[in-house]
Amino acid sequence: MDIFAAIGGTAWTVFFFIVALSVIVFVHEYGHYIVARWSGIHSEVFSIGFGPVLYSRTDRRGTKWQIAAIPFGGYVKFLGDADASSVQAGDVAGLSAEERRHTMTGAPLWARAATVTAGPVANFILTFVLLAGLLVVIGIPREVPTVGALVDFPHTGPSLEVGDVILSIDGHATPDGESFGAVLENLAPARTVTYRVLRDGSEVDVTGPHPFAAVVGAVLVRSAAIDAGLQAGDVVLRAGGQEVLTFAQLPEIVAASKGAPVALTIWRAGKTFDLTLTPRIRTVEDVDGSLTERYQIGIGAGLFFDPAMRSPGPVETVTLTLERMWDLTAGTFSGLWSIIIGAISTCNFSGAIGMAETMGDAARNGVETFIGMMAVLSLGVGILNLFPIPVLDGGHLVFHAYEAVMRRPPSERALRVLMAVGLSFVLGIMIFALSRDLVCV
Repeated sequence: MDIFAAIGGTAWTVFFFIVALSVIVFVHEYGHYIVARWSGIHSEVFSIGFGPVLYSRTDRRGTKWQIAAIPFGGYVKFLGDADASSVQAGDVAGLSAEERRHTMTGAPLWARAATVTAGPVANFILTFVLLAGLLVVIGIPREVPTVGALVDFPHTGPSLEVGDVILSIDGHATPDGESFGAVLENLAPARTVTYRVLRDGSEVDVTGPHPFAAVVGAVLVRSAAIDAGLQAGDVVLRAGGQEVLTFAQLPEIVAASKGAPVALTIWRAGKTFDLTLTPRIRTVEDVDGSLTERYQIGIGAGLFFDPAMRSPGPVETVTLTLERMWDLTAGTFSGLWSIIIGAISTCNFSGAIGMAETMGDAARNGVETFIGMMAVLSLGVGILNLFPIPVLDGGHLVFHAYEAVMRRPPSERALRVLMAVGLSFVLGIMIFALSRDLVCV
């Protein structure tokens, strides 16, 4: 899991970004290619990247597969296209009626629309496969709270053991995961609590650390915490000069700093050391579902033990994965709308530099985080390409819808103007996003 954990530096950040983007672009363009092939449209070039060609080969169907020097994108050029945009036809005067059927512009409307739609759909499929794969590999907590593994923790004396089924905490029953979560939410800060557990067929009471002790469960990408080298499993002993008993105390201490540096004392594998982190403003979701901005150092809560997991069944895997994809999609549109209306900062808008940093940090956090972030990026690429903007797939679909209603395609002059406007808009957004990467910390 941790083969990326020690990796850092700009070169590796760029490398992992290119790896993730290349996979996503390949899947997107392959979606276009394979549906075009199935619907009788011939692909002349399948390119990963732009610019000078580094490697190419032509398959038995006459499609040239190539890798180009600029790895930030790709395209499929179909027979008869004037360029890679697949909007305007090239010189098809010398083609027969049968040959024109195999061009993008000469194919039936249904074939063109299906080919265009296939790219974003392929990204959604990739997202589903990656998220479902992670769910199957990692698993989900058992219905009854059970100790799966113990992590390093600065606690002396008897405590929980692997296999313990937690029946109650400080007298509050925890018969299932839902009640366990409710008890944790309302459990007062304390150094230790009393657990009643089922162990070897007998119920016994043991004293152990608070379940939500100040254990770092996750280190967020592009955060002060990951830049400072914090790791999952670290225990925060003190923050801002105060002793910390539970993770719930940390957000209050960080918020009270109002962006000023916060001194932390960290325990890791039996050793204690000090760090000073400067909180950054991050956008978070409130309990009512709205987005707000708060100072954070970029760590997520973790239990002082790892819960026992189980593998979800096929139906459960599909259901949970689709729910996750829906939540990510809703969050994407909610975030965009909040930026547009000024509810949150434009610093939440990331360009190529920000995405590269995100993927580099994800790689440093481990394979699972990297794959999860690649799934999120693939979903974002699919959503973005469905926006009704000329030069994007969504813009092509608008042209096809116009043709379906009006029984004729838009004029070449209209297409040229709309494509120019769309390209200018996309370039403007890219420049704006890049400026956010450079200006925002």
